[in-house]
This record gives sequence, structure tokens and C-alpha cells, in this order.
Amino acid sequence: MLQSQPYPPAVDHDDSAIELSVVVPMRNEEESIGPLVERICGALKGFGKPWELIIVDDGSTDATLANARKEFSREGLDLRIVELQRNFGQAAGLQAGIDAARGRLLATLDGDLQNDPYDIPGMIAVLEERQLDLLCGWRKDRHDGLVLRLIPSWIANALIRKVTGVRVHDYGCGLKLYRTRVLKQIRIMGDMHRFIPALIASVAPTSRIDEMVVTHNARRYGQSKYGLSRTFRVVLDLLSVAFFMSFRYRPGHFFGVIGLAFGTVSALIFLYLFFVKFLLGEDIGTRPLLIVAVMLFVASVQMISTGILGEILARPDGETRNYFVRNIHVRDA
Repeated sequence: MLQSQPYPPAVDHDDSAIELSVVVPMRNEEESIGPLVERICGALKGFGKPWELIIVDDGSTDATLANARKEFSREGLDLRIVELQRNFGQAAGLQAGIDAARGRLLATLDGDLQNDPYDIPGMIAVLEERQLDLLCGWRKDRHDGLVLRLIPSWIANALIRKVTGVRVHDYGCGLKLYRTRVLKQIRIMGDMHRFIPALIASVAPTSRIDEMVVTHNARRYGQSKYGLSRTFRVVLDLLSVAFFMSFRYRPGHFFGVIGLAFGTVSALIFLYLFFVKFLLGEDIGTRPLLIVAVMLFVASVQMISTGILGEILARPDGETRNYFVRNIHVRDA
């Protein structure tokens, strides 16, 4: 568990009548959707406050959407289905669900029945008690393959913790609980859904991020959407996360420091060559050091220019939309 005591008070300013939004991005989970909705409804039967379920159909090519629409017949369920125009990926599916959410709190979980919705009430109690902005699920006892899933996951999680400084054991767990107002301050682009705790840490203190052990079930239907190749993409995405956590709103500092370092070394080399040429009278035209100095000078100008352009691009408040909605399905009146 994260050592984040004492917990300062958290204040919500959301006037929404809905207390909880449950967001489930799905793709080709036609067999899972019925049992999943059944378990979510069972888990929140005694919740006692208004809640909604948002299913995001991320370009499914099977009967996922049709089966999801059947759940409108379930009495008392506040269900909305966000149908994307094509498959945009899990990060986009999550973002579409987050944008549609109206609840004060927001829970996310995967659509393959491996996350247990019955953990959600307990997570709500922990999040409120500890005054957190994000509570991550920790699949301590995972039911996945050792070589293709567990070992790469252990390595990736250790690397992410080291680079980001956010001490969460299981970045890949789909079951997470947020304060919606905080979650909506970030955008989940590319494949950055793996790094949501680190993204939250860019807008909230790490003392408001914690984790708790949750149930993990073996996959019952369909096939996993992930493979060993995901590990290599994690490393590339991690470099982007490390940059955005420290320099998202001041990229000029990152590129500028590199440019000034190159420029300083270039200036020192030029001073040395000036001394050799004009005081010692030696020829410098064929020296490799002269080429190095010129290249460093050019690199310095490029880095500083990139930093200035980055500062200009970082000024707008809006983010690029990474998904497009075909339709939003609601219960017929």
C-alpha cells in the first residue's frame, strides 16, 4: 500500500444527482456483457444512491452492441451505450466513457469479467475514508499466464514505478475509482491508459493516490486483447509520460537546457580553436574538433527553437479528440 497518511480533506463541488458512474469500455465481448451487467447490478444493489452504467462499444465486430442494447430491458438500470465509429483503442474508449460520465465518483473496469464489480462498494468506502482522488485496484493474486502476462507485467510495473515515482503495484488493473472532477482534468491519449496514476499525479498530489487488493478472475469468454508486444510499447510510452509529468506545460525548459548545454560546449570548443588559430598560429581547417563545434552549435539552435515551438503549442487549453461517436444509445421513453 502507498504510505500517504495523513490524508488532507477532499472537497467535491459536483452538484450532479448521480453519485457514481461505472464506465466499461468493451470490444468483441458479446458473451461477457450480460453476466457483467448482472454482476454490476448485484454489486450495487444496496448502494442506496443514484448510479449509472456507461458501456463504450469500441468498434466491436460481433454482437456486443446488440447484446448491450438488450440490457435496456433491465428495470431500474440507468444505462447509456456510447457507440464509437470504429475501434480507437482502450484509451479512447475510456476517455469517451469519462466524457459521458455524470457521477461525482467514477469507477472503471474491464469488460472481460476478470475484474469483480463486488469490489466497488468497498473501494468507495476506502476512497472516502482516506480522502483520495484515485484508488487503484491491485490484482495481487492474478489468474494469468506466467510467461506472456505476469512476468512482463511485473517488469513493466517496476519500471513505471521507478520512472514516475508513483508507488502503485499494478498499473494495468482496469478496476479503478476516481473523483470525477479530478479525472476530467486529464486526457487519456494514445495508449496512456496504462499510466493513469502517473497522469493523475500531474494534477493532484501523490498523497491522494492509493491502492487496495481486489479480486481477479480467470477469463471466461473470448480472448485477451494483449500480448507480449505490449511490453515494448510500454517502454516507449513511459518516456512520453516521464516528459509530460515534468515538462508538459514548460517544454522550453526541457529542450532549452539541452540546447544551452550543447551551446556551451560548442562555445568552449570555438574558444579553444580561436586560441590555437590566432595565438599559436596553427591550422584548424582540417581538425575534426571544428566540425564537432559547428554541429553542436547547430544542435543548440535546433533544441532552443524546438523548445520555443513547444511553449507555443502548450499554450492552448484544449486537447485533440482521440475518438468519434457514432451514436449514444439510451432507453426508449
